[in-house]
Parts: sequence; structure tokens; C-alpha cells
Amino acid sequence: MKTRLLIGKVYPKGFQALNALDQTIKDSDIDKWHQELIKIRASHLNGCAFCLDKHTQDALKLGIEPRKIALVNVWKEALSHFTKEEQLILEITEQITNIGKSGLSNKLFEKSITMFGESLTAQIIMAATVINAWNRIGVGLKMEPEFE
Repeated sequence: MKTRLLIGKVYPKGFQALNALDQTIKDSDIDKWHQELIKIRASHLNGCAFCLDKHTQDALKLGIEPRKIALVNVWKEALSHFTKEEQLILEITEQITNIGKSGLSNKLFEKSITMFGESLTAQIIMAATVINAWNRIGVGLKMEPEFE
């Protein structure tokens, strides 16, 4: 498929602003694997092949087992393969991504505050928000993974 447009070239100011948010998340207290976990799960939910491919590759570079990455989409059926922290991050990511259903529930919010504290909870919410923005660009522009 022909690339519709390159946001970074057509609207560099907007792209740079979103990229700055992305860099803020990269520099956050969120574990690097957990950052990729958020990006992979949100990209599954949003159907963003470009981002899913990119963040799967990034997780592999971190040394995450391919089998674990493959189970992210069905993590609720594979709970023993995910830590309690990973499970909570996946739940938060799903509720932020599917914001129209109910938003982040009070129960899940309180659970996150208890486990992660306010600062890390805020960072996780922002990480989910940022990848959802990238997914909307990827899906909206019908971006496909590039294979070399």
C-alpha cells in the first residue's frame, strides 16, 4: 500500500510534540519491558500493525522471550506467565485504551495506587495515552510494518 503521508514531514510541529511526550515516557520510571508491554497491548487493541511490529521488535531487543510476547494478546488466559505488576499494567492499558466503555475504574485505580504509588500510576496512564495517540496515526494512515 502506498504511504498516505508522513506526519513528521507534513506536520513536523505536531509530530515533534508527540515525539517529546514519547521521549518523556522513555525517560520515566516505568521499566523498559513494561513500557513495551503497554505499547504492545494497546496496539493489539487498536489494530495498529505498524506499532505492534515495532514494539514487539523492541521487546525482543530487551531479551523478552518471544513466547511471552506472543501471549500478551491473550494474557488473561495465561496469567501464570505474567507477574502481578504486568497484569495490573495490562488491565490499566486496556481500560485507558477502551476509554469509552467506562474509563479507569475506581477499583483498578486504587489497586494501582497501592501497588505503584501515585507517580508511577500517573506515568503508566500517560504511557498508555501516548501509544494510543501513535496508534491513531498508524491506523488512520494505514501504516504497515516494513520488512527489510
